[in-house]
Amino acid sequence: MTGTESTRPPLRSSAWYDGEGLRAFSHRARTRQLGYLPEEHLGKPVIAVLNTWSDINPCHSHLRERAQAVKRGVWQAGGFPLEFPVATLSETFQKPTPMLYRNLLAMETEELLRSYPVDGAVLLGGCDKTTPALLMGAASADLPALFVPAGPMLPGHWRNVVLGSGTDMWKYWDDKRAGLIGDCEMAELESGLARSPGHCMTMGTASTLTAAAEALGMTMPGASSIPAVDSGHERMAAASGARIVELVRRDLRPSAILTREAYEDAVTTVLALGGSTNAVIHLVAMAGRSRVPLTLDDFDRLARDVPVLANVRPGGRYLMEDFHFAGGLPGLLSRITPLLHLDRPTVAHDSLREQLAGALVHDDDVIRHPANALAAEGGIAVLRGNLCPDGAVVKHIAAEPHLLTHTGPAVVFDDYRTLQATVNDPALGITADSVLVLRNSGPLGGPGMPEYGMLPIPDHLLKQGVRDMVRISDARMSGTSYGACVLHIAPESYVGGPLALVRDHDLITLDVPGRTLHLDVDDAELDRRRAELKPPPARYGRGYGALYQDQITQADTGCDFRFLAAPGDVPEPHVS
Repeated sequence: MTGTESTRPPLRSSAWYDGEGLRAFSHRARTRQLGYLPEEHLGKPVIAVLNTWSDINPCHSHLRERAQAVKRGVWQAGGFPLEFPVATLSETFQKPTPMLYRNLLAMETEELLRSYPVDGAVLLGGCDKTTPALLMGAASADLPALFVPAGPMLPGHWRNVVLGSGTDMWKYWDDKRAGLIGDCEMAELESGLARSPGHCMTMGTASTLTAAAEALGMTMPGASSIPAVDSGHERMAAASGARIVELVRRDLRPSAILTREAYEDAVTTVLALGGSTNAVIHLVAMAGRSRVPLTLDDFDRLARDVPVLANVRPGGRYLMEDFHFAGGLPGLLSRITPLLHLDRPTVAHDSLREQLAGALVHDDDVIRHPANALAAEGGIAVLRGNLCPDGAVVKHIAAEPHLLTHTGPAVVFDDYRTLQATVNDPALGITADSVLVLRNSGPLGGPGMPEYGMLPIPDHLLKQGVRDMVRISDARMSGTSYGACVLHIAPESYVGGPLALVRDHDLITLDVPGRTLHLDVDDAELDRRRAELKPPPARYGRGYGALYQDQITQADTGCDFRFLAAPGDVPEPHVS
């Protein structure tokens, strides 16, 4: 035994396999039942490969093959891989929203890693909620872990137009409602919008959060932007499998990676990317699992000094494949190093400084220089005011500039179904100056805080050429969406937040430069309306939904479950 080997900590899995007791004998016998020889696994790091593949998640439809590449890397590095299927959260198909189930996957991840004989984990995901869920669970379990992003799909194509999934879906759907295109064009778009495995290739929630995972130091360098079907993606998966074995041997755990400095750098990254507003909720929740205090004020403070450099839709021109070949996240981070904490470790290097050494940008239009930034400030702003005392967010880089300071009369919808059924009713008198208000769409009211926040503009205004309006809600919106949409209003209307007090024709003032959102109604009238509020009935009488409604927190604190975010120790299972 070498000196290095003698100083390594004992493998956690050895508690299951070593010794002469009945349980150790049983564990070895059952492993033989699986067809493995003793020399294939005894004394080797056991690596859990957590795979969110499923037949109904197109973002992850290639992860069966990528899991094999990860396992190949684990074998080659002297480890023993075991693949575990875990819940798949498909943004496209799961209703009312996969946000309802993010914490369920986080809990599954944590408990699976804790209860099985594993020494480390490789986490395979990428579709919006899977990234934060897997990392939240891994942070709570605190075994060596590494994340493999699913990667963006190829660019879409229609006739002579390059399409961005999500972003162009919204655009052409509005064109159809405005009468500019018809059913034949829509049928062609249906077949050209999403043409390969992988998550959205715009700077939507998936690309934003996988980039945040890389910025946190939880992936191999450059991993977050590799197109899902590129052979480089398989090579990255294999390299991740080899690397996790080394992380186990070094006993390098998420708690050493996911520090306050790492989370600040992830926030800075999201802002420089012009990334999704959903990252605010997820990073706050992830930081909470790492026992790192992160608040909306941190986002707003950092945003003041972070330029937007990624010229990627919906806030820019290009798509993720362009971003990748322009230099990817290492290239972008190399241009904001004065804003980063360069001496913190990552899973791949002893420091972020070392990881970024030699990073280059190959296209200065795709990844801008700070002197030629798309915007001088980060693309997300945090608002306060009497409508959102605990905060709200707006992706101002994706809004029409003239709406960033606006006062208009409210048109109120009590729920999303009512909005869908009535938004085109001429009797509502909606004009381009109106402020559309949607309530009862937050964490409890949604339920699950669905992506309803890009409220549809009425058909008659679309036909007049209107493509943006001020819209406010306690919901979220897709990271591929755009517009002057104020989101995540906290506390939500369903629990009696001020949004519940708004009435039709009330004037609402949005001032993004001043970071305020104000309901122009005097306090005495608001008190009178508050006294008339009646608590709504509970959404769920049983099941997971009942657990959710009992434990969910508000948007400003990350929408985690109270019992999962609470401090406290969890004992290792008794094995023998």
